[in-house]
Amino acid sequence: MTTASNGSKSGALRGPNTPRKTQSLGFPSYCLGDLSYVDIQEYLKHSDTILIPKASLEQHGPHLPLYCDTITSTEVATRAGEAAGIMYTPTLWLGYSPQHMRAPGFGAGTITVRADTYLNMIYDIGRSLIHHGFNRLIFVNGHGSNVKVIDPVLRRLRNETGALIAYYKPYAERYIGMLKDVLEGPVEETPGWHAGELETSQCLAHNPELVRMDRAKVDKAHAPKWLGPAWEKKDGMPDAEFQGYQYFTFPFDHEEFTDSGVMGVPERGTAEKGNIAFDRFSQHLIDAVEELEKVEVTVKNRDWTEGKAW
Repeated sequence: MTTASNGSKSGALRGPNTPRKTQSLGFPSYCLGDLSYVDIQEYLKHSDTILIPKASLEQHGPHLPLYCDTITSTEVATRAGEAAGIMYTPTLWLGYSPQHMRAPGFGAGTITVRADTYLNMIYDIGRSLIHHGFNRLIFVNGHGSNVKVIDPVLRRLRNETGALIAYYKPYAERYIGMLKDVLEGPVEETPGWHAGELETSQCLAHNPELVRMDRAKVDKAHAPKWLGPAWEKKDGMPDAEFQGYQYFTFPFDHEEFTDSGVMGVPERGTAEKGNIAFDRFSQHLIDAVEELEKVEVTVKNRDWTEGKAW
């Protein structure tokens, strides 16, 4: 197992090259929910950046907790925030996950919201934070399907207020990115996909008591049977191959292309891999914040109480 390519090891995140003034504030935590409004006011004297972790609550096969994606976004935002003094909100665990509902009475446990409900929720969170004085909002997303519906609200927040709106996706599906030397499974095992090597590793790093390796299954994506033999499917994206090309997408349900809910080989997962992944993503986020705070931002329409009928 290799250590992080940026030189950091698990638990050894570095802050910006020049320490942020917020790191000396003496807060017990940089989570918005742990602090009083006096602390928020003090933080805003030095920084207008806030991280907003968000993900989902959905089935992740027989061996991982439904909180899996939420664990990812929480760990990355928390590690970055505490290491570098960047404020972050409590994690929004509701997401857009209709494909994980399964049949009525099946008991999958997934809780999803409608797209318009989700967009309204993100908008309200964003406008609230901008109202209070935050000018740089970085959403830390742990659930891939949220991306399907998120663009309109991100554009609305930016266009209405002028705030800097960023969307960070610290996971590895088709794009393995900085984890190429960490994930041991070959591409055909889809190591970064649902409940496979990476997500199992991350849940083990977070809390091994939540992972039931005795239930783990090796599984991979396949084309839904109703499509017929002319179609192929190799991962969790909403497309399928026809004649070797990926020009078609479908509103698939997850159970149609993976019987167990797993894509990959969970047995390859280790807590060490999970910690390296979390720390690399967190350090990447810290470095990005350092650069984004150099961007000039002018906020308009900050007041979100004027004329509103709550």
